[in-house]
Amino acid sequence: MPEKNLPTSGIDDAVLRETARRLYEAEKTRTPIPQLSLQYPAMTIEDAYAVQRALTDLKVADGRTVRGRKIGLTSKVMQRNAGITEPDYGVLFDDMFVDDGGVVAARRFIQPRIEVELAFILGEDLSGPGVTLYDVLRASEYVTPALEILDSRVQMTDPATGHRRTIVDTIADNAADAGIVLGGRVVRPLDIDLRWVSALLLRNAAIEESGVAAAVLGHPAHGVAWLANRLAPHGVSLKAGEVILAGSFTTPIFAEPGDTFVADYGPLGTVSCTFAKEED
Repeated sequence: MPEKNLPTSGIDDAVLRETARRLYEAEKTRTPIPQLSLQYPAMTIEDAYAVQRALTDLKVADGRTVRGRKIGLTSKVMQRNAGITEPDYGVLFDDMFVDDGGVVAARRFIQPRIEVELAFILGEDLSGPGVTLYDVLRASEYVTPALEILDSRVQMTDPATGHRRTIVDTIADNAADAGIVLGGRVVRPLDIDLRWVSALLLRNAAIEESGVAAAVLGHPAHGVAWLANRLAPHGVSLKAGEVILAGSFTTPIFAEPGDTFVADYGPLGTVSCTFAKEED
């Protein structure tokens, strides 16, 4: 179901649609656009989500299928850095999914990064408002380890001023979503305490990051509940069968062509991918 448009700050609808088209072309050409936060200083978070919805419409019209959602900026540290008090969200499309142990075409991305998180696969619909952590645990068929691939179709740093992109840049750019790898051991959400799921992130056999899932809003299911409630005013529900990336519990690590990433979740196994060398 498409999202309903809520009132924005008054930025012209034509500007929002044109911005979505520019982001769409930036992904296809691997050429990031200038920061929206500098071009449109009055752009609000709701404006940015309006751009994201228009971008989603362009991708669906081009034949891509929505497979789920991702939640970002779930840790307090990342929220403070972004100057916000809540997470953000984006859309997962069918062509973003990479097989566990698979090779990722590095040429597809501009400046990819990797994060470690848990993915909830829903067995029942979730409709806000009022969705709780317990509703998420009941509605989820299973949870599995995941890697998220991030990319930025907006310049991360403005070359002239050094200005860093802001939350509106990230949200409009589909929350920087670019890819997902699912793997490891599938578990039912009530069989283990998901707060204590932990992982090591290795790049080329060297540990780069580590974390524990409780860093995601105290419990990763809180992120899924937040998303269901955040989407409710737009007339959108989370649907059975959708994959929901609950938010990273590691900081993102840049990926270069030839790099192999392995997230070791201990009892839950591993999930991995390799970025192809440019000549591959």
